[in-house]
Amino acid sequence: MITEQTEIQRKQEIPTGIFQAIGVITGDVSFIFEEQRNKYIANITIGQYQYNLFPNGSSWSKSASFNGLRKQIESTGISKQKLIVYPKITHYPAKEQQHKVAFQLVAFEKENVENSISRELSDLEFKLSGLWQFIPVCRTPCITVMKNFTDERLEYIKQAELSSKVNFMKATHIPLMWKDAPVNPFRFNPKIPKQEQGKAMFVSIKARFIPGRDVFGFDSLLALPQDEPPKYLKAGKQDKAQVLKSKLATRRQKSGNEPIKLTIKPKVVGENNNQIGVSSTAEIEKPKLKSKN
Repeated sequence: MITEQTEIQRKQEIPTGIFQAIGVITGDVSFIFEEQRNKYIANITIGQYQYNLFPNGSSWSKSASFNGLRKQIESTGISKQKLIVYPKITHYPAKEQQHKVAFQLVAFEKENVENSISRELSDLEFKLSGLWQFIPVCRTPCITVMKNFTDERLEYIKQAELSSKVNFMKATHIPLMWKDAPVNPFRFNPKIPKQEQGKAMFVSIKARFIPGRDVFGFDSLLALPQDEPPKYLKAGKQDKAQVLKSKLATRRQKSGNEPIKLTIKPKVVGENNNQIGVSSTAEIEKPKLKSKN
């Protein structure tokens, strides 16, 4: 018989929340048409610092806000805009090389509706929810934002082309300054056995972006840290390796060989970081050799 106390404990153990990184910035936006690429690119200047501004994807629906913002600035002549954005962080292999910050446009002020995120956050404030940890290529600990799991996304990555699905499941690592954090960021130690490593905690916070320093600073907790994260999608090491192999296959195609066919199954991470379903593997079909005749 399940007691009320047991039921409450079960509910507490179920991961809550979602992975997210979204916030509000205000600055002077400029658009430039690149003839070689036949497309507009944009920048936003916050104070004295300039950052790239990208559309939130390449599809028409995801780039609608980007095009709408450009047309609004062209028609009004007002370049200073309040934007809802996702942070886009690029890390480089050398730990000494500074990461690069850019933003992806979600919406601009004219599009905002009542109860929008811009009414919950002040300028430069972000909601960040993810795994609190160090990554090998960054000296500053990060909140790692994974791709939230949904059945629709799982179906998409089952059918998508290899490089597209790996890129779709790519995580965002957001550098965060958090003094006196209630939990320490996880740091992998290669000298310690895997079962003794521990794991990254799932945290949900409000943070402020610090222009110029290009990091985020802790502001307040939005929820207590959790041992278990919500279920998410993750591209495994084999997945990423196959992307490199597919590039080699493309080169072989250009040299006249038949293509190497790759099939891959996605990794789904759930409670306790256990994998759900079949592990991420790839089957390689070698090309048949053609006769010289």
